[in-house]
Amino acid sequence: MPESRPLRDLLDRWSAEGLLAGPVLEAGSPDATPAADLVLEGIRDDSRAVEPNELFVAVRGLKVDGHDFVAPAVARGAAAVAVERRIDGLAVPQVLVDRGAAALASAAAWWHGDPSRELLVVGITGTNGKTTTSFLARTVLEAGGLRTGLVGTIGIEIGGELRPNTVPNTTPGALELQGLLREMVDAGMAAAVIETSSHGLAADRVASVDYDAGIFTNLSHEHLDFHGTFEAYRDAKLRLFTRLGARATGDRPGLAIVNVDDEHGPRFADAARATGAGVLTYGTSDGADLRIKDVGADASRTWFDLEVAGRPAIPVSVPIPGRYNAPNAAAALGLAIGWDLDVRAAAEALERFEGVPGRMESVRRGQPFHVVIDFAHTPTSIDFVGRELANLARPTGGSLITVLGASGERDVAKRPLMGEAAAWHSRLVIVTEDDSRNEDPRSIFEQVAAGAKHAGKRLGEDLLVIGDRREAIAEAFRQARPGDVVLLAGKGHETWNMGPDGPVPWSDRETALELLDAAGDPLSR
Repeated sequence: MPESRPLRDLLDRWSAEGLLAGPVLEAGSPDATPAADLVLEGIRDDSRAVEPNELFVAVRGLKVDGHDFVAPAVARGAAAVAVERRIDGLAVPQVLVDRGAAALASAAAWWHGDPSRELLVVGITGTNGKTTTSFLARTVLEAGGLRTGLVGTIGIEIGGELRPNTVPNTTPGALELQGLLREMVDAGMAAAVIETSSHGLAADRVASVDYDAGIFTNLSHEHLDFHGTFEAYRDAKLRLFTRLGARATGDRPGLAIVNVDDEHGPRFADAARATGAGVLTYGTSDGADLRIKDVGADASRTWFDLEVAGRPAIPVSVPIPGRYNAPNAAAALGLAIGWDLDVRAAAEALERFEGVPGRMESVRRGQPFHVVIDFAHTPTSIDFVGRELANLARPTGGSLITVLGASGERDVAKRPLMGEAAAWHSRLVIVTEDDSRNEDPRSIFEQVAAGAKHAGKRLGEDLLVIGDRREAIAEAFRQARPGDVVLLAGKGHETWNMGPDGPVPWSDRETALELLDAAGDPLSR
């Protein structure tokens, strides 16, 4: 970060971007420094972190309004504040902005020297598959000779070091994100892959990131607690594709890679075309630019042929199970095809792919059944994962047991749909704790179980409710037969569970290993 920068430069930037909502309100004291003469030593949006001579930007959030913390920020030494409405009684200049979140994103990019303009930036959005596709995309770009950083749900990767993501946000806040992109530039990275959530787009966290490419995976019921309607959720994701045409780094044109098997795919493709960006569609549909054919899978890998006009079919194999991972791999290869990278090298790199923590992750301790951990936490993802695992178990006479819960203080309408999706494919469904937060977990359990009942499950027989997640997993292991698959859904890579007092350490993987290894054999019936 720079040591200091003049506020007047930021004001000029905000004016050019149309973010100013009126003239600067000076402090009024005769000995106060005019806003145009202030030199800033930092940007903050958290009043508790403000240090002297920094700018505090007030952002209205879903639960907290930064304007309520302007006075404490000034008391801590803020030299000026950016606000959407005038705050009476302040002894520092007030910069009136149209949207605090967008102003913060612009200020963050300005402070760090607009690092995204020095990188090829790929944004990946969709309801399901973002994380796996992000890791696959990084692999493809690296195979093409582009050192690539990664920002996403599981962690931050810069220079080959993967740092765990310690906060429950797929896309970091604007200040952190711009700082990470600057780190990538300073570390010699040429590209960055950013898992770009609907929250990150709607809340303007990525408003000043210059994207070169966008990948759309799919769209289904999710996050309506935040967006209100499915249309608002969809439109938030569309924002990524309405800005690609303006970007071209060297000989890399703006590029959209869109799943046309999804009913919403054509809308995303049209949004990108309207900006002048290049568009590559992918899927099993006859008209897809990248057509997926002859998909197969077993317990360890997925394979398919990728047909591209004017090229021989590309055989693709990735060492992760699940036929639904074929579109994820095809989307990643779209970057190599759209940007004329070495496609053969990219496909070979995918064969050596090491997988993604918490995504179809197997846990083996010599037990006679399979244990798979997956982040599936939407009705669609539970349906996809459940169908795939049930199909993998069936040839050996096995069946699926699913352990799942639903998040508290989040999309309520999806809960019974999750239970129903799990029931369709499972011999046994066990409903349990998963980030209940401040909600009564019993109410959440009842809503998930109601969906399973609707699909024909019977409480106390092939549907159990066990609030303690450790005991729920232990019971699933006790009920498992040789050849069965036990799916631990929802937590994936996470190392915490959100209860009423905040995060509590938790890991499905570590718990499963402990139970499988435990003395006294918890699997004994």
